[in-house]
Formats: sequence, C-alpha cells, structure tokens
Amino acid sequence: MTTVTRAEYCVIACADAWRDAGEILASPMGLIPSVGARLAKRTFAPDLLLTDGEALLVGLDGTVEGWLPYRAHLDLVTTGRRHVMMGASQIDRFGNQNISCIGDWERPKRQLLGMRGAPVNTLNNPTSYWVPRHSRRVFVEKVDVVCGVGYDHAAGARFHRIPRVVSDLGVFDFATPDHSMRLASLHPGVTVEQVREATAFELTVPDQVPPTREPGPDELRLIREVIDPANSRSREVGS
Repeated sequence: MTTVTRAEYCVIACADAWRDAGEILASPMGLIPSVGARLAKRTFAPDLLLTDGEALLVGLDGTVEGWLPYRAHLDLVTTGRRHVMMGASQIDRFGNQNISCIGDWERPKRQLLGMRGAPVNTLNNPTSYWVPRHSRRVFVEKVDVVCGVGYDHAAGARFHRIPRVVSDLGVFDFATPDHSMRLASLHPGVTVEQVREATAFELTVPDQVPPTREPGPDELRLIREVIDPANSRSREVGS
C-alpha cells in the first residue's frame, strides 16, 4: 500500500463523523466531506441517507432512491435527524462559526456567503465543520459574527451538538467540562506545537494526543479507485 496522503487522513476523519449514526441524513458540504460521507456509507454506516443537495435521496452511484420535498427536509433538520458538515470562515473555542462577513457587521472588511442556514442547522441538528486550511485567521479568539451557534450560545437547544471539527492539521471536539475546543487527534507529520501556533485561542490539549485513524486497505481502495479516482481531494489538501 502506498503512503497515505494528508487528504486521505482528512477523508477518514470526516467519514468517522457519521460512524454509528444510523438512519440519518448526511449533508456534507465540500469535496472531502462528501468523499467521507460516501466512504462511510460504503463501509461502516450503510444506513446513511445521502442527498443530491436539493430534493432527492440518492444511492452511492447517484441513482435516485427517493424524493425529499422541502417540508420533509425541514422535518429532518429540526428534529435532530440530520448531521451536516459545513465549512467555517471563522470558528472559535466554543464552536461559534462565521460565514457571513469579516470585520464589523455594519462596515465589514469582506462580505462572505451570509448566514444562510447556519443558525437553523446548528440549533436543530448535529453540525460538524471542515476547514481545509487551519490558521489563526480561521481559528479565532472570537468570531466577528455568530452564524453557526456554539456551546456558549446554545442553552436549551435540544438537538444542538458539534461532534467534531476536522482541519488539515487534526481533529477537534468539545469533550471538556466547559465545552471548549479540544485537540482530539493529530494527522501524521503534524505536531502539537504546529496546531497551537496556527490557533488564536488556547486549546485543551491532552497529555497524550493520538494520531488520526489510518484508512484500512479496503477504505483506501474505495477512496482512490471508486469514490475519487480523479484524486480531486489533493486539490483541497496537499499531500
């Protein structure tokens, strides 16, 4: 087996977000989360429901398996039966996410996507995040605008949960007493010092940080030969 690339470790880390999810709608946003969701369904999470992103449920080969009208989609979203993996232009220690603008709300330095569905997603169903370039500009002390709701703003939200944040450096969760971000695993070749240097807030770092799980031979074959034979993943994360 050839050397596993950083992008492939990221795929595995994203796939594992849906481990033991059961029959739940997987909504991956972005290339590597999408490869991860399809890998999960082909291996350890066969009951995942995949969507075309609009109104159809699809199989692994894209074959239409069902119709998902907006009213049914909202029912899944608002009752905790969907796990979305979104991007983040900024994210802070409690998992607040910003995809709206950089700078002051009234006079922003840069306009981004806008809040879109982030508040509804994060308050009503599990939401993870994928960040292809881990830096202090993304992992900030405080987000400029709260779009995705973090643990310090989610009191009383029944289905609020942030299972994980995956970046090109490692995997992060919120398994701490105050639900602040914790370093859960490091991708091979990455050090704790590198992660700390690229993060603008104080992370919780265990005494022993495990490596991110390595894909098995069959998983690697599926990634390389079946799901992403064009190696598009390498354009999002370098080797």
